[in-house]
Amino acid sequence: MIGLNYKSISQISGPLLFVDKVPNAAYNEIVEITTPEGDIRSGQVLETRNGLAIVQTFGPTAGLDSGKTKVRFTGSIASISVSDEMLGRIFNGLGNPIDQGPPILSRERHEIVGDAINPYSREEPSEFIQTGISTIDGMNTLVRGQKLPIFSGSGLPHNRLAAQIARQAKVLGSGENFAVIFGAMGITSEEANYFINEFRSTGAISRSVLFLNLSSDPSMERIILPRAALTAAEFLAYERNMHILVILSDMTNYCEALREISSAREEVPGRRGYPGYMYTDLSTIYERAGKIKGRNGSITQIPILTMPGDDITNPIPDLTGYITEGQIVMSRDLLRSGVYPPVNVLPSLSRLMNQGIGKGRTRDDHRGVADQLYSAYANGKDLRSLSAIVGEEALGPNDRKYLRFADDFEKNYVKQGFYEDRTIEQTLDLGWELLSKLPEEDMKRVKREQIQKYGKWKKDE
Repeated sequence: MIGLNYKSISQISGPLLFVDKVPNAAYNEIVEITTPEGDIRSGQVLETRNGLAIVQTFGPTAGLDSGKTKVRFTGSIASISVSDEMLGRIFNGLGNPIDQGPPILSRERHEIVGDAINPYSREEPSEFIQTGISTIDGMNTLVRGQKLPIFSGSGLPHNRLAAQIARQAKVLGSGENFAVIFGAMGITSEEANYFINEFRSTGAISRSVLFLNLSSDPSMERIILPRAALTAAEFLAYERNMHILVILSDMTNYCEALREISSAREEVPGRRGYPGYMYTDLSTIYERAGKIKGRNGSITQIPILTMPGDDITNPIPDLTGYITEGQIVMSRDLLRSGVYPPVNVLPSLSRLMNQGIGKGRTRDDHRGVADQLYSAYANGKDLRSLSAIVGEEALGPNDRKYLRFADDFEKNYVKQGFYEDRTIEQTLDLGWELLSKLPEEDMKRVKREQIQKYGKWKKDE
């Protein structure tokens, strides 16, 4: 079968070619499509059954003629060249350079599907990654080897937040190699230029690899891009012993491409038209994060997704939340109030936070300060809603302190500059400073010795 040109295309439907009389076509096999004009395009086998191969093209199907178009099955599945020289480079969704630099010349080509990590071989994440952003470091700590998504909405500054994390992320007290793999799917040319300029102007490009797929590019590239990015991450992590942070934006565009292909295949739709296997498909991406026993490298993931209609119950954030270890939720109300980054800490969560904080990792008071800030802010938000009904004058003196605390928390703790890189000590000290405006006797979630050591209450009060 390999090397033979097939002219038995029975149907062309959207981005799909249906090729008959093909024995032993392999799932995910790469094919070459020769147009009637002699141009060569690439594609991939999505499904094969009873001699029928369904091929997804990596480009438009305009101009293809079912009688004159030739399809050649290569016998290999999608793979990319991997090398240390990938650092500082920019690629498209198929792993081809788009920065006017030379192609990656390497004897090593890795299949983009990757190898599943044996659960027994997984090492428990335990090392703190400092992003320089207080709402993440202090309240929803990122741990090396974790997958922590950002739930955003259309028009919210998740791209700026992603660029800031990519620029500032570091592992404390470590001389180990650290790099960022950034994969963007379905973005505009303006957004692509923003990311490229941001990485280059700050110097972060030297320790980064960028994979960019524009909204005008084929949707199939959006399916391949995260796998190509993670294949590069696995090479650098497990063969070069580097610690890799993978940022993927926007997973909603990925799922839309998945739905488009499923519709073209005339599959029975699941929730809101998405394919029923979307959970399994997303897990093949998210579960490629982690640490492996006996290996020095690690992969940490921050997938970013925009919730359609700001609906957190949409299938994309819903399924993502089941697979990953928490979420960072962005708020439109905070953005309207002029707060950047507009992270709503109350619905946000990092399930692995306790494994990366505390004495020897961040500071011994970290857990207590985070819990106390959560409690005080939640109380202040409740009182804000109540005061909108009964008026602030109806609140008692203590309640007014919590009401002011909620405002101060948003303006001083949540809000910070785009180039403001706070250390974990600055974040925790800022938390104590805000808590000192509340009665000391209300500090039920921090230990007495920590209040004496770090507290900002005046001794004469």
